[in-house]
Amino acid sequence: MKTVLSAEFTAELIRELKSYLALCDEALALTVLEGQLLAQESGYQSAEFQAKRTRLIPELQDISEKLRNSRMVWLQVSQQEREQCHEVKLLFQRIQCSLMRLLQLDRENQQAMLRRGLVPVRHIPPPAAQKPHYVANIYQRNSA
Repeated sequence: MKTVLSAEFTAELIRELKSYLALCDEALALTVLEGQLLAQESGYQSAEFQAKRTRLIPELQDISEKLRNSRMVWLQVSQQEREQCHEVKLLFQRIQCSLMRLLQLDRENQQAMLRRGLVPVRHIPPPAAQKPHYVANIYQRNSA
């Protein structure tokens, strides 16, 4: 059964998406700063960044739960009606871009920490996980 979007639901969804985007932007700024400090010879304090990340986690979990609930309603709405909500679509695109950039920078920061010996041995991924095309190569070798 398809439902109809109410103005209140749409406004609440936009507010939640903006909150999520703000948290993503905050995490992105933190990751950029961390990368800049890792690029320098000294001045990097991992405890400082860990504390800031730890503070962001509960906020991200709260807004993620709200978005999960809103998504259930959003998926019950017709595709045509969803396409009329341009602001929601733009916010989803901005969040996706922000998250992709965040993941890329975080990976670069992990590599920088590995090079500097700042990652404990138990946290180093196995060699297979460090090969970017490892899984694709396995599929290619085993497909007939």
